[in-house]
Amino acid sequence: MSDKMEFKAEVNKLLDIVINSIYSEKQIFLRELISNASDACDKLKYLALMNPDLAQSAANMRIVLTPDAEHNTLKITDNGIGMNKDDLINHLGTIAKSGTADFVNNVKDNGSDVDLIGKFGVGFYSAFMVADKVEILTRKAGENAAWKWVSDGIGGFEIDEAQKENNGTEITIFLKEAEKQYTDTIYLRQIVRLYSDHINYPIVLNLGEKGGEEVINTGSALWAKNKAEITKEQYNEFYHHVSKNFDEPWMTLHFKAEGNIEYTGLLFIPETQPYDLFQPDRKNGLKLYVNKVFISDKVEELLPNYLRFVKGVVDSSDLPLNISREMLQQNPMIAKIRSGIVSRILKELKKRRDNYDDYMKFWTAFGTAFKEGIYEDFSNREEIAALSYFNSALNQEKLISLDDYVASMKEGQKAIYYITGDDVNVLANNPQLEAFKAKGIDVLLLVDPIDEFWTQVLTTYKDKAIKHISQAEETFDIERSQSQKAKDDNLKKLTDYMAQVLNGEIAKVTTTDKLTNSPVSLTVENGQMSIHLERLMRNHQQQTAFSSLRILEVNPYHPLIIKLSEAVLDDNLKMKVSDMIKILYDQALIAEGEAIKNPSFFAEKLSEYLLAAV
Repeated sequence: MSDKMEFKAEVNKLLDIVINSIYSEKQIFLRELISNASDACDKLKYLALMNPDLAQSAANMRIVLTPDAEHNTLKITDNGIGMNKDDLINHLGTIAKSGTADFVNNVKDNGSDVDLIGKFGVGFYSAFMVADKVEILTRKAGENAAWKWVSDGIGGFEIDEAQKENNGTEITIFLKEAEKQYTDTIYLRQIVRLYSDHINYPIVLNLGEKGGEEVINTGSALWAKNKAEITKEQYNEFYHHVSKNFDEPWMTLHFKAEGNIEYTGLLFIPETQPYDLFQPDRKNGLKLYVNKVFISDKVEELLPNYLRFVKGVVDSSDLPLNISREMLQQNPMIAKIRSGIVSRILKELKKRRDNYDDYMKFWTAFGTAFKEGIYEDFSNREEIAALSYFNSALNQEKLISLDDYVASMKEGQKAIYYITGDDVNVLANNPQLEAFKAKGIDVLLLVDPIDEFWTQVLTTYKDKAIKHISQAEETFDIERSQSQKAKDDNLKKLTDYMAQVLNGEIAKVTTTDKLTNSPVSLTVENGQMSIHLERLMRNHQQQTAFSSLRILEVNPYHPLIIKLSEAVLDDNLKMKVSDMIKILYDQALIAEGEAIKNPSFFAEKLSEYLLAAV
């Protein structure tokens, strides 16, 4: 008796998008199914190294295409790992393990994002672009039971127990009436040679009883070929195969390392950011081969986390074929290969950065992740920092590097200055920048969470200290009229009163020469957590109860401060001054991107002051 199962609601929506929106060319479905078959063969070959009982099952692996014009079907058969009932339900009954519903809603709301669905690895479902029905007959290597999966791609699917002599998977596509060309052997040859010529297993075209069989791909590992023999189109198709992405690679890096350890690498940096780049459970994208034998696609040690967006293949003849997962973690050769890979990627990025507009494509997609390397990778820290770009207060039109910053430093400037926050526009108008702008001193505007951490470990760059603006030791001798400054005695009484009114909210009140247009601003003591970092930790519930007291800085040259310093002397105006002090404090919080504690009071007083001004 068959098991009938409905697709999950979000899968139904996603199938509709897959079938009608993702692929610009329907013929891509064949590339996707052949790639899946190749992966199944890879997996079985690796398991056979660990389990001798599977050695016979892993012999003579290949992928067979069987067109049938009379019945209008196309079969794709492999003798790879195969699937059991649970695999069929888990892999073909759902798409993506998390976030599918939210993603589908986002795609439905914004049609321009449909190409991102490719990141979910939904290649199998592309078959429904040309199929009225798909049947799968499969048997998992090492198991006796075989299973049949059937679906029309609309309502759901059925699973029955079946009979199959050997391990592997046979997919039968019942073609739509308008898709008869996929039974044409000439057309099938063209598609395979265009998209799947690099597949490392024979792709066999079954020509029937009279025609016999024909291998229609070259079947050589692309990375093992001479670079001069490989076309851009072949590189791009191999990228699609290993990445499961639909974009083109921004960078292709093909190299052979020789010396104490020999290995070949064919690496790609995508053009667009994958949906899961910042998901904690994301794994790096490199596949490890030993003498063209697939070992694993989960060797985290091959690539540091900040380069997790890099896709591709690494093949070494110096590693043992039977290397285990635990051995990979401890093998010193893996560490040396990793070091060599990182060095080559950084070297290539250094070349590409000469073209600013082109480099910005990379930086926009992966800069936030790449900057993690400044914090994580001690040996390459300064080199990664040199390849990083930032917003700055005086260069609004384009991002700048640390080298750009150093080259434009003012004579006598003591450090590279930065400020952290959540939004570039908010930071660009932060009151603490006013004196820096007035003196023509640039400030880096850092808005990514990782910026709070790498600035703690990279404290100098090319002998220049890197400091938060709150730690600035500059003397801001801005020309100002002393007649337009609050009197010292009055100012002292005002700051004392401010500290009294805001008792429990702030640590202390001080005067500053770093403000030009704003009456007040907030800062922290040297060595204390920045306001932005504290907010980040609070939002991630790592500091639920902790809230440091800030310093309220007062601009003694501001007309409002001058008036308040005079008004504070009149006891009859004390209540009014108290209200204004609270409003100024709220204003300083807003400038820092912080929430104010009593919005209704702020709104009421603001309306009152606006009405009085009309």
